[in-house]
Amino acid sequence: MGDILIVDDERDIRELIGDILEDEGYTTRLAGTSNEAMAEINGEPPALIILDIWLKDSKMDGIDILKTVKRDNPGIPVVIISGHGNIEIAVAAIKQGAYDFIEKPFNIDQLLVVIRRAMETSRLRRENQSLKRRETQTAEMIGDCASFRGLVSQLDKVTKSNGRVMLTGPAGAGKEVAARYIHAKSGRAQGPFITVNCANIAPEQMEEILFGRETADRGIEPGLLEQAHGGVVFFDEVADMPLGTQSKILRVLVDQQFQRVGGQDKVRVDLRVISSTNRDLAHEIAAGTFRQELYHRLNVVPISVPSLEDRREDIPLLARHFVGLFNKAQGLPLREISDEAVALLQTMIWPGNVRQLKNLIERVLILGDGTDAIEARELPQDTGPSGSEEGRVVLSGALATLPLREAREAFEREYLLTQINRFGGNISRTASFVGMERSALHRKLKSLGVVTSAKGGARVAHVEEEEPEPQRKAS
Repeated sequence: MGDILIVDDERDIRELIGDILEDEGYTTRLAGTSNEAMAEINGEPPALIILDIWLKDSKMDGIDILKTVKRDNPGIPVVIISGHGNIEIAVAAIKQGAYDFIEKPFNIDQLLVVIRRAMETSRLRRENQSLKRRETQTAEMIGDCASFRGLVSQLDKVTKSNGRVMLTGPAGAGKEVAARYIHAKSGRAQGPFITVNCANIAPEQMEEILFGRETADRGIEPGLLEQAHGGVVFFDEVADMPLGTQSKILRVLVDQQFQRVGGQDKVRVDLRVISSTNRDLAHEIAAGTFRQELYHRLNVVPISVPSLEDRREDIPLLARHFVGLFNKAQGLPLREISDEAVALLQTMIWPGNVRQLKNLIERVLILGDGTDAIEARELPQDTGPSGSEEGRVVLSGALATLPLREAREAFEREYLLTQINRFGGNISRTASFVGMERSALHRKLKSLGVVTSAKGGARVAHVEEEEPEPQRKAS
């Protein structure tokens, strides 16, 4: 149920409230001064605070304690009580974030009703945070290819630190999943994970959304940074953050504090910052749209998230994972995927990366009939190559305009490049699939002018270095 901290300078009052609440099954703690109250709060935050406005012989009054609690422990409901109550004090307390206000002498039944509601609010807030943490923990990293294992290895190294991480990679590659993985494996896993979608927030609203605001009518409205206190804030597509906001975020990173829009008090925050971008920030800096100082603050540990075409070997694993995910979340059929469908998925072009694959699987499951294995004919035919890029000839009607020999070479070049990429650059596996000896495939690639690169990539095949086959001695 959680315990309740009762703060009142009158011993009889705090003990009376404590006895009443313990008779109702609550656990209570008592404090008579602001020092005692802050020691209790800092030692083990309670589920609820009943707080007197006036505290004799204390450095802080009830409003000061309320401000501190709402700054450092915004999830704790605070019920204000006072024997000198008036409408101005009540309004001031509510504006500072108090859950409710009760005037002495109070009606016991009224007090219990308010406390039950406040405790229910506290319980719901804790459950909501627990669900958010569970969502973070289920943001699984799915894959087994070399580039993906390298990514996970880098992520594991940064989970135990508090260093700022910059995730780079194309849209849809899984940068947010990587950020959630860092959070779930870190010492901040019990804290919140707050995403700031920099590309989706209007520039004129960015500062209020980030820093919150204080108004006479609505009081305190915490922003995303305040909500992330004790956890992680994830700046998604940080290159889209307005220049003016960049300057203020830079100051937050330096001071770990800020002011709400329209407010006067400093708000201290304890955050870990993870950022992502699919753009070249060096180019943005040169163009004057991104602050170099902020870049250096955010880019402490740069980690590159590979595109889906850099990890084609993982496509079957990912596709089956998404089938299971949609079955569990939406009740869609739990279907296998045929070998022909897997082969087609691995040869498609994926400009939308993992997000595009996930959407495709969802569409097939929604539109498909029955629970039999997904067949190649069910997959859309518009996700394949649609143009000529980097010297690769598209398998399309354009081949019909070429002489036979050129058309055959163009087909073989495109086909072999596709299969090599499909098998992650592994020549042995490619040769086995296409039905050729490995040495014969090497000769064929050379005759077709296929250039392999150690960097791999979505448009050029990467051939893994292998030991040359031993030559047989002449008899």
